[in-house]
Amino acid sequence: MTVTETTPAPAPARAGAPIHAPEPGHPRPTGQDRYTISEVAAFTGLTAYTLRWYERIGLMPHIDRSHTGQRRYRNRDLGWLAFVGKLRLTGMPVADMVRYAELVREGPHTFAERQDLLEQTRRDVRTRIAELQDTLAVLDYKIDTYAGARKASERL
Repeated sequence: MTVTETTPAPAPARAGAPIHAPEPGHPRPTGQDRYTISEVAAFTGLTAYTLRWYERIGLMPHIDRSHTGQRRYRNRDLGWLAFVGKLRLTGMPVADMVRYAELVREGPHTFAERQDLLEQTRRDVRTRIAELQDTLAVLDYKIDTYAGARKASERL
């Protein structure tokens, strides 16, 4: 089973259409939809070890294999990895990311639980942003203090 996520839409949506579309300017070749693990590592900046680990812990969907057993990632996999990267940047724990992936695989009846997970993550991110803004204000104050002190000492 692959991880594709659908979203409720006012107009009929294509069943199974991924909502984790590639970001504009994503460095993948035009028209290509099969990638080796080394190509995916180059596209994403993740290591092959990390990609295999994501698959092992259930964060990645089942990855197709070539006739020789090599992993063959698809564009939808790259889209999913881009979304997982955003979740990582939020500080979401890996266990929650894996739970989210499980919910996606379970289907549309899990929309409410997925939304709850994302809303909690958004609250956490907003809290961190407020903390960082406060920290930035302290740094700005200290920088201004030192700049003022240097100007005063240069006038002496």
